[in-house]
Amino acid sequence: MATAWVLVLVTLLLGLTGAGSVPTSNPTSTRRGCLMSRFQSLSPSELKAIRKAKDALENALSLKNWSCGSCLFPQDRDLRVLQAWERPVALEAELALTLKVLGAMADSSLGVVLDQPLRLLRHVHSELQACVPALPTAGPRARGLLHHWLHRLQKAPKESQGCLEASVTFNLLRLLTWDLKCVASGDMCV
Repeated sequence: MATAWVLVLVTLLLGLTGAGSVPTSNPTSTRRGCLMSRFQSLSPSELKAIRKAKDALENALSLKNWSCGSCLFPQDRDLRVLQAWERPVALEAELALTLKVLGAMADSSLGVVLDQPLRLLRHVHSELQACVPALPTAGPRARGLLHHWLHRLQKAPKESQGCLEASVTFNLLRLLTWDLKCVASGDMCV
C-alpha cells in the first residue's frame, strides 16, 4: 500500500509540475506550517546514526551483485540550480523514494541500524510536505531540471532492487546534509 502511495505521489507531482505555472513565492518561509529552517543542521547523534546506517548498507551491498542502467542521483546534481520553490519538490520526491527503498530494507537484518535514520527521514518528509507548493493548473508549464529530476525518480522503480538500494545508500548523506540544508536555507541556498 505504501509503495502505491509513493508512486501516486511522484506521479501526481510530475503531473502537476508539467501542468502548473511557476509560483514566485518562497515556500520554505512563506507557506503556513512550513518550518524547514530547523533542519539547517542535524544533531551529532543524528549524523552518527546516519553514518552508521550508511556504513551498514554499504557493507550489505558489497555482498550483493548489483548494477544500474542509469544514475538516479548524479554527482553533478545540485539543488542550488533550481528555483527556491522547486527545491522542496525535488527533495520531497527524493525522500519518498529513499523511504520506500530503505523501508523495504528495514525488514532485513538491517532493521535495527535503520530505525533511527528512518524515523528522521519520515519526520523530515512529513515536515517537507507542508513546504511543497500546490501548483496552479493554468499558465506556463514548468520545465527544465525539476521536470528532468522528477522524471528520473519516477522511472526508478524500473531499476533492479539492488540498483535502487545502491543509489539510495550512496545518496543518503548528501540528501540529509547538503540537500536538506539547502531546502532549509530557502533563498539563502546559493
